[in-house]
Amino acid sequence: MKKVILLAAVLLTSCSPVSLVENWKNPDIVLFHADKVLLVGMAQDQDVRTYFEDELKKEFDKRNVEAWRSIDIFDVSFTDSQKTEKELDDVEQSLLNKDFDAILFTKITGSENRENFMKSISRLDDHQKRFNDDYLEHQGIYYDESYYENFKVYHAETTLYCICEGKERSMIWRGIIDITDPTNVNKAIDDYIKLVVLALEEQDLIFIKESE
Repeated sequence: MKKVILLAAVLLTSCSPVSLVENWKNPDIVLFHADKVLLVGMAQDQDVRTYFEDELKKEFDKRNVEAWRSIDIFDVSFTDSQKTEKELDDVEQSLLNKDFDAILFTKITGSENRENFMKSISRLDDHQKRFNDDYLEHQGIYYDESYYENFKVYHAETTLYCICEGKERSMIWRGIIDITDPTNVNKAIDDYIKLVVLALEEQDLIFIKESE
């Protein structure tokens, strides 16, 4: 765990507005292999969402892991309004039927506003969520225009969920990352993706290191 934080610090020191705040891995998981992963980037701006999912998919393609963008799986109407728990259960089952076994879910959760910041800190130890719970709590990102008002320091989370048939659908890994007042959105996204991929590689999650 410390190794990941140190490597991330070396990778992103000074030249990037992106920094790792928390790196949590399910202590019961040594390594996690996935054959087919859904990449979900929650963002109101369609261009930002597309760029993020495109660039993240490229990293999966380089490593020969099948990954699909959420923009290719969820139709436009899906993200236009709130969804119920039942509807999300149906989505999970549909993903299982299509042989997906993991979801890598990224969203902006808050800002340096004191009230929001303390709320995000209070959730750091909540590692029992399912994908459904996470989506339900943050789905306003897609359509609530006031969601990011006056934000300067963005608090983001990327979470890896197992949705494997016959196994508990649970959180495998979560990284909480701060993005400080990004002036170049694409560069911030690129640095964010580098950090996430590094964390997954170092902990044998999806990108399994070959033994020497």
